Amino acid sequence: MAEPQRVRELPEDVDTDDCMTSYTHIYSPDLLKDQVAFITGGGTGIGLRIAEVLMRHGCDTVIASRNLEKLTEAAKKLMVATGRHCLPLTVDVRQPQTISAAVDETLKELGRIDILINNAAGNFLCPATSLSFNAFKTVLEIDTMGTFNTSKVVYEKWFKDHGGAIVNISATLGYRGQALQVHAGSAKAANDAMTKHLAVEWGPSGVRVNTLAPGPISGTEGFRRLGGNRADSMGAFSSIPLQRAGNKTEMAHSVLFLASRASSYVTGHIMVADGGSWLTSANDVSMLLGIASSQSAKL
Repeated sequence: MAEPQRVRELPEDVDTDDCMTSYTHIYSPDLLKDQVAFITGGGTGIGLRIAEVLMRHGCDTVIASRNLEKLTEAAKKLMVATGRHCLPLTVDVRQPQTISAAVDETLKELGRIDILINNAAGNFLCPATSLSFNAFKTVLEIDTMGTFNTSKVVYEKWFKDHGGAIVNISATLGYRGQALQVHAGSAKAANDAMTKHLAVEWGPSGVRVNTLAPGPISGTEGFRRLGGNRADSMGAFSSIPLQRAGNKTEMAHSVLFLASRASSYVTGHIMVADGGSWLTSANDVSMLLGIASSQSAKL
C-alpha cells in the first residue's frame, strides 16, 4: 500500500535529545551562512532542534541555559552533526547580569549576533486553586521576564546598531483559556503582546520581532509533562485537523523562516504552528484534571 502523502511530507526528526542522522534541506543550505544565533533553552527539546536546523543552514550558534553539563554535551553533538561552531554558555534568564556576561562572551568569541531565539520556559499542569504564588511568579519570571531581559540585553549590546531578528517561542494556551495552564498561558499572552510592542519600537533599528506558537510537539519534555503521550493514546489528536502532533523539526523550520531573509518584511507576527489544534481540539477539563492529579506543581 502506498504511504499516505501527509506522512511522506513530514521532515526527519528523532524523539530523543540527539541530532538527526539525516536531513533534507527545504531551503538553501547557505541561507544563514556565517550568521550567529543566540538560543536560550537551546540544549534540549525544540531549542536543540532549532539550533541544529539553523546550523545546517550555515549558522553558528550559542546555546544558553542553567545546566552547563547538558549544554556542553549538546554542543558537541551539534558540531559533529553540522560542522558548524556551537558555544555553550551558562545563563539564568531571570538574572540580567548572567545574560549580559553571555552576550559579551558571544561577541568576543563569534563577533556578532544576527538572531535571538527566546525559547527558555517552564511549565506543568496545575489547577489555579492548587497553584502556589511562587509557582505562578516563577513561570512568569522565566517565560516573560526572561524573554524581555534577553531581548533588551541583546538589543542594547548589538541589535540597536546592527539590526537582527528575534523569534519568541510562545504557545496557544491563552487563546481559549486552556484548563490547568493559567500560569503559562498568562506568561505567553504577555510575550505575544511584547512581540508586537518591540516590533514597533525596534523596527527603525532594523530589528524584526516575531513569535512562533507551537501546538503539541512530540519528543519534548513539555509533551511528556503536559500529558501528550496519554492524550495520544486516548485518541485526542484525532480532533486536530492534521490528525497528529507536530515534531521538533517542523518547529525549527518555522523558526528558520521567521529568522531568515525569507521573511524579511514580516515583523510583529504571531505564527501558530499547531496543525489547527487550537481551532478544534476540546478544552477537556476532566481529562486534564486526571492528568494533573499525578503531577507536582511545586517550584
